[in-house]
Amino acid sequence: MRLVFIGDVCYKPGRKFLTERLKDILNKYEAGFCVVNGENAAGGKGINLAVAKEIFEAGADVITTGNHIWAKKEVFNFIESEKRVLRPLNYHKNNPGRGHIIISKDDVKLAVVNLSGRVFMEHCNCPFEAMEEVLPEIKKETKAVLVDFHAEATSEKAAFAWNFDGRVSAVTGTHTHVQTADERILSFGTGFISDAGMTGPFEGIIGADRETIINKFTTGIPAYFTQQTGRRQLNGVFMEIDETNGKCTRIERIYEIED
Repeated sequence: MRLVFIGDVCYKPGRKFLTERLKDILNKYEAGFCVVNGENAAGGKGINLAVAKEIFEAGADVITTGNHIWAKKEVFNFIESEKRVLRPLNYHKNNPGRGHIIISKDDVKLAVVNLSGRVFMEHCNCPFEAMEEVLPEIKKETKAVLVDFHAEATSEKAAFAWNFDGRVSAVTGTHTHVQTADERILSFGTGFISDAGMTGPFEGIIGADRETIINKFTTGIPAYFTQQTGRRQLNGVFMEIDETNGKCTRIERIYEIED
């Protein structure tokens, strides 16, 4: 099984660059599956149905999210019906939507699980416990399990990956918008990267207008983030997973900057 995971899509520039580049990337890696984190895709914070459709049309099979899932009130109109858009599994059980899905292509199944960390993040249930609860049922259908662990702290992401090493196929961190250079396969076959990075404006500060962010830090005055103009980037990872045993056999960073 060959799959591509794309890091946090931010603002319209991120969506447009994704649309322009994703099909070629999938062809380059001969990837049969594609998962995209889209929690910042609508105006830099949240997601709506039109944006979700745009990301699916670009080539995504599943859209994962994170702490900004409820930023756009429109999300409540489709999060129950559009099963391919996930919210963190370890949010309260009364939250609408779902935190995992199993998709199938050519009789090959991939489970995608969306989780949120708890360090410096919004309150949520324990991601370790949530994963332990759902994993046995997932494993009845497929051994290939990809986890989007949306978290701030690198240590929390690494702890989760090591804890589930050999039990899930891959753990891709998201949220910081900065791609890390620590991609590797852990001792028992789980692919891991602390953060897959961001798809969006390249010349801003984590995608936002840099002058706005600089002003916030130098004055302490709260600011409304807007998108940076200029060149765009696309970040993500390519992985190969042996679907017979669920182990990751290859992980490679994807890093493209617009000319």
